[in-house]
Amino acid sequence: MIKGILIDFGGTIDSDGIHWFDQFRDAYALVADVPESLFWDAYVHTERTLGRNPIIGPDYTFCKTLQTKIALQTEYLQSNGVTLTAQDTILDTCYNKVVKHISTVSKPVLERIQLPMVLVTNFYGNMHTVLHEFGLSHLFKDVIESAVVGVRKPDPEIFRLGVKALGFEPSETLMIGDSLEKDILPAASIGCQTAWLNNKELLSMTYKSDQTITSLKELKV
Repeated sequence: MIKGILIDFGGTIDSDGIHWFDQFRDAYALVADVPESLFWDAYVHTERTLGRNPIIGPDYTFCKTLQTKIALQTEYLQSNGVTLTAQDTILDTCYNKVVKHISTVSKPVLERIQLPMVLVTNFYGNMHTVLHEFGLSHLFKDVIESAVVGVRKPDPEIFRLGVKALGFEPSETLMIGDSLEKDILPAASIGCQTAWLNNKELLSMTYKSDQTITSLKELKV
């Protein structure tokens, strides 16, 4: 019996299983020809920079967070010979897609869930601001955010903190996430049930979650 829900944000609530590398790459492709390998380097450089430095403030909205990421990505690409002059177009493309997805898919699904929910996320200390931005704050009993608690996925400890916040046993808890390595396997390792949001069919052959879904709309709770 499932009594409580743990759920990821990035790649799950904001994009229904589409990795942010893919989202950024597709947006950049609208304004410039960037080799995929170089863009991967820019993406990784940006994520590592934000992970090591307190650049994102607690008052940063999701839009401002995206703007900061795009500025760092653009700086890296320009230093490697790519000319970019349309950062606003990239930002608008990415942000508008998230706004539409949350309003039409994620929020309606989450509002139908009649169980307590805790968000478990690798984020930058501004998740409460982001949840308020999208009108999601009221849906969560608590938020376990890596920059706040000092533990990052895939460390199973961050999921233990989520289970503790719910107040149930791991076996009574369902973890929903898009990453096999960062969400599903570590949550399963402490005894949680899992729902893997997986848009890549071949991957589903390598691991059998309790639920494997291609959209939050398919979630069964």
